[in-house]
Amino acid sequence: MEGQDAVQGLGPSVKANLVLGAESFAISSESGILSEQLSTMKEKSMVILKEYITKHNAPNDVPDESTEGESDDEGEALVKNPPKKSKRQK
Repeated sequence: MEGQDAVQGLGPSVKANLVLGAESFAISSESGILSEQLSTMKEKSMVILKEYITKHNAPNDVPDESTEGESDDEGEALVKNPPKKSKRQK
């Protein structure tokens, strides 16, 4: 019975392994109630994810506006010239 009381006194602990590509990160939170541990683990994992994305992100020199401009022109062209229906011969 004493062993059970000791285990119950510790309570649940939250642990996770976050694997991003070839990198692996261990996240754990052992203090507080379960919801606090989950919240802490989420915050830690978001920080790790943000750092990973920043580290491995594509260069910021690539403009996104050119692709958006092309799609707008194409959309306007379709509105001005809707596709024609083919006529069927009887």
